[in-house]
Amino acid sequence: MATTQKGFEDRAHQVADEGREIQREVEAKEKRSFRSDQDDEPPPQTGARQYPVPPLPGKHLEKPGLEAELTLKPMYDAPFYKGSEKLKDKVALVTGADSGIGRAVAVLFAREGCDVAIAYLEEEADAKETQAAVEQEGRRAILIPGDVADPKYAEAAVARTVKELGGLDILVNNAAFQEHAKAIEDLSYEHFDRTLKTNLYGYFNLAKAAIPHLKPGSAIINTGSVTGIEGSKELLDYSMTKGGIHAFTRSLAGSLIKKGVRVNCVAPGPVWTPLNPADREGEKLRQFGAKTPMKRPAQPEEIAPAFVFLASPQTSSYITGEILPIIGGY
Repeated sequence: MATTQKGFEDRAHQVADEGREIQREVEAKEKRSFRSDQDDEPPPQTGARQYPVPPLPGKHLEKPGLEAELTLKPMYDAPFYKGSEKLKDKVALVTGADSGIGRAVAVLFAREGCDVAIAYLEEEADAKETQAAVEQEGRRAILIPGDVADPKYAEAAVARTVKELGGLDILVNNAAFQEHAKAIEDLSYEHFDRTLKTNLYGYFNLAKAAIPHLKPGSAIINTGSVTGIEGSKELLDYSMTKGGIHAFTRSLAGSLIKKGVRVNCVAPGPVWTPLNPADREGEKLRQFGAKTPMKRPAQPEEIAPAFVFLASPQTSSYITGEILPIIGGY
């Protein structure tokens, strides 16, 4: 295992290369075809501003996926969200915070008065944009690249957060690996192993490293998924890990409540982040989210307020062990 920052970064590049190789293997095995079955009713708009609807740009990304390369930029800045010091002077460590949901969470945490440690694999340009957005909110941000599947990295990331930001109050486990496979026969052991290592080991590693530093009133928030509730036939391994994250949340919540630490989970449906353009391409990507009752994917800024709610002892002091689905309707 890597034990130095240089080692963590080298390992992170290796893991990213492994993800790209898995992606190439999957894409070489299949021929894609998709026919939209959407009706003629326009997708409803229910938010404070207009959100993009399918068809979406079908640009495919190489893993791990850079938000900067997306034609349609995810909406994360939540201009209508006004902070009210719900997380004043707290410190959060957010994994996968370079882009997508993680970036939106980091920004809203900062808007609520929180300093943020931004953990990510190798997407430095995206991570720096998140850092700049946090600093624009008047809070501190540090960048910690590495592989969450490495327990030594998890320990080092927590140690850096505590040393450089002065403590740790909130852990957001959000980093994920996702790559579809049409059938279990197409799911290689390497592919299966990478998904479990990132999505399950990563959450365990960060929680184990963080818990000694958490005080009464602290919170851990895990990112689950609707696939962990409903399953997904082409995301067998990913769905398995997300169901495991839901069970991990409830089990850890029971274990930590005596310490005054709450543990909850947000389980999103389809969200427009680099994760899916780095998995799908073509018509399936263009119609991403179209099968939800809202007929579109969420934008990250629509998911992030739930993390603020579950992180703040002002708003969720009596909530622990919950899985909160945000899936665009039933």
